[in-house]
Amino acid sequence: MRLGFDLTLEQAQKLIMTPELRQAIQMLQFTSQELWQYVESQLEANPLLEVENKREAEEHIEEYNNNSEDIDWKEYAEQYDDISYRNTSSRDEKENTFENYVSARTSLKEHLLFQLNLSIFDKKQKEVGEFIIESIDKNGYLSNSVAEISEQLNVGCKIVENVVKVIQTFDPAGVCARDLKECLLIQLDLKGIDNPDIREVITNHLEDVAQNRLAKISKELNISLKSVQWICDLIKSLEPKPGRGFSHDSDEIKYVTPDVYLYYIDGEYVISVNDSSAPRLIINNYYKQLLSRSSDENTTSFLTERLNSAMWLIRSIEQRRMTIYKVVESILKFQMEFFEKGKKSLKPLTLKDIADDIGVHESTVSRATNGKYIQTPRGLFELKYFFSSGVPSGDGGISSTSIKSIIKEIIDGENPKKPLSDQQIVKILKTKNIDISRRTVAKYRDELGILSSSGRRRF
Repeated sequence: MRLGFDLTLEQAQKLIMTPELRQAIQMLQFTSQELWQYVESQLEANPLLEVENKREAEEHIEEYNNNSEDIDWKEYAEQYDDISYRNTSSRDEKENTFENYVSARTSLKEHLLFQLNLSIFDKKQKEVGEFIIESIDKNGYLSNSVAEISEQLNVGCKIVENVVKVIQTFDPAGVCARDLKECLLIQLDLKGIDNPDIREVITNHLEDVAQNRLAKISKELNISLKSVQWICDLIKSLEPKPGRGFSHDSDEIKYVTPDVYLYYIDGEYVISVNDSSAPRLIINNYYKQLLSRSSDENTTSFLTERLNSAMWLIRSIEQRRMTIYKVVESILKFQMEFFEKGKKSLKPLTLKDIADDIGVHESTVSRATNGKYIQTPRGLFELKYFFSSGVPSGDGGISSTSIKSIIKEIIDGENPKKPLSDQQIVKILKTKNIDISRRTVAKYRDELGILSSSGRRRF
């Protein structure tokens, strides 16, 4: 057996990830905001690219003059007085008022500082009050102790405690509390409720209220179950986080812009890809003409390279638009019953089903649905929403989303004094040709945020 090195020529086919292909795959996965950011960076780097302006501008002033309406200058002049040459406003027009403008939301600290300035405090107490308000977190709780505030401001603990008590009377009720129990007790005081049983439940039995252990509370306080139920309902009506109704600097409000719109017009569904989420680009005419007229080799080489890059970017955006359109069209075909009847008719669907239907790879469908939203007559949904696992049923299969909807409907219609157990829900689902285990029902119920039968029981 001879070992050695030889040079041989052979032909082979390999899939090479070119930069252009990487760009197309990356753009398909972009959300609308990420796509706009990428396009803006390309517009800065490539002078041949520009965003298409849909407004049809008049090319010649003669066309504008011919198409414009004749102006009655006599009538126009009559609207002006002879002295000031200012337009006389009509009394029928609506006056601009402050109600016509959108006001900025007030933060919790601004709301409390406004009330602090209206309180009868001396200069030192106001300084303490401002420090206390700055120490309140976004939920309305005091994050520092009285001793810490007293040490930092070099004032007596009694002065700090008095200011804290005054701020606790401010709106919203329960603000400046140090824990949940104090927050609830403050709200009771402001409501004028002086019931020792309610205070005892808040002080020592909040965990039992959360777990709906009303019989235990009734036995320890020696009161009826009906009274305990009323106390628990009252406690649950109080606000555990007084500050959450106000805006905060840390809040990041994210608005969803649909990538696709689904309209129901004349008995059929029409799909429209949102052009604002996928900008339309064109080649600049000036540079296009410069490319054909230029005799400089370096200029021609640069413009040709930029032109090829621009054309590939335009094709990638158009391909992205068409891929999203085909995916949504396929989803509409599979989930037509959902759009007609609602959540209970959502069918099990996988990425492979869509990929086989439109003739692409599963990864392409995954990228096309990642972070994309569709506005439908039934609301705004992420495209991933329509893909869910399912269980076998008498009708062939039913999605987990549909099962959750049915479980919620069953629990909403139960007798609150005798709530249904998970096993009873399993039996009801079997009558609807849905065969799932008790553990699956418990998992779906937890995902819906619904308590167990003992937690839902009303006495």
